[in-house]
Amino acid sequence: MTEDDFFSAVGIEAPDAEQPQSDSRKSRRHGRQAERNRRRRKRRRHVLTALVLVLALAGVGFGGYKAISVIRSAQPAQTAISDYTGAGGDDVVVTIPDGATGADIGQILADADVVATAGAFRDAYAANSKSGNIQAGTYTLKKHMSAANAVALLLDPSSRSGHTLTVPEGATRAQVKERLMSVGGYTDAEVEQAFADTAGIGLPEAAGGDVEGWLAPSTYDIAEDASATDVVASMVSTTITRLNNAGVEEKSYGQVLTKASIIEREVFHAEYYGKVARVIENRLADTNGETGGRLEMDSTVLYGLGRSGGIPTTDEIADSANAYNTYLHAGLPPTPIGSPSEAAIQAVVDPPEGDWLYFVTVNLQTGDTLFAATHEEQKKNTEKLTAYCKDHPEVCSGASAAPTTQPTATADAE
Repeated sequence: MTEDDFFSAVGIEAPDAEQPQSDSRKSRRHGRQAERNRRRRKRRRHVLTALVLVLALAGVGFGGYKAISVIRSAQPAQTAISDYTGAGGDDVVVTIPDGATGADIGQILADADVVATAGAFRDAYAANSKSGNIQAGTYTLKKHMSAANAVALLLDPSSRSGHTLTVPEGATRAQVKERLMSVGGYTDAEVEQAFADTAGIGLPEAAGGDVEGWLAPSTYDIAEDASATDVVASMVSTTITRLNNAGVEEKSYGQVLTKASIIEREVFHAEYYGKVARVIENRLADTNGETGGRLEMDSTVLYGLGRSGGIPTTDEIADSANAYNTYLHAGLPPTPIGSPSEAAIQAVVDPPEGDWLYFVTVNLQTGDTLFAATHEEQKKNTEKLTAYCKDHPEVCSGASAAPTTQPTATADAE
């Protein structure tokens, strides 16, 4: 574009072209005209510069406006955190994993449509001073609950009651099986299959393929899709962890569990665990003494008979066919006789010093137990049990009113 074209486009008259002059007057006029033309060109340059600046700034402004519009359009709309109201509707089962934070739980509940948004739950979680007590596990909650109600229900033990299974201390394989069926809803075949799947449940070689004693006492979460093998594997894993934490070597797993299981079943109170552990060690070492290395424990005899309470009869104690009859068979029984607690395991690992060879529980209701180092002292203690059984024959079922053998937790050797 020429200057003339430019000024025509912007509405400014273009200057006249210069004409040559021959005379002096024309020369003067020409000089004046040249000066005017110079000033006009200068003004035109100023105008041109101003117009260019205006157009450039206008372009920048328009571009900036468009850029801001694009940025704004790319940003998500900010909405207020929504929340449901009330206690909710249909039941829904959710599982909170170990180590989940309040934000993690909020997202899990939002995904399950328990709460409207994870943000609403985070606010409710922060507002509840007890929210830190929420435990990992499987819960039955409600869909469309307010976040505050969701936090409250997670703190309510009843929300987990249908999804937890408790193995009590001293429970046998048969008793755990019953719990797996009644609480876990597994069939007899499913439980037996789990018990037999030694690789699937992680059962160590020291167990000899038998889960007895390896089903650790504790409360277990049963997730919605958990199999019987999953739950049993958790029990076995817990036992192994406890043995390792107590410093037990793998080669000693079986012996420690067997001793601890006897302790668990012999006395009612943990305060006696250490002394019973020492009695077991003293008797096993007394191979040439009056005990002949025999434990003489009622609990083992009863286990072999399929019972867990009472006192064995004279005939039952005389039955050598019972492999768990430690009145006749020296040493430890073939397997543990139940699932021992951590306290019982620790008692076996570190028993107190003492010369006790005998003990007797003189009250089968309160668990009061007496210990003795000599046979004569044990006989005196046993008289107290005899008197108790005369007054409470229904508790001492299986024993005569005046037992001819020592109906004690650890009877004296004949």
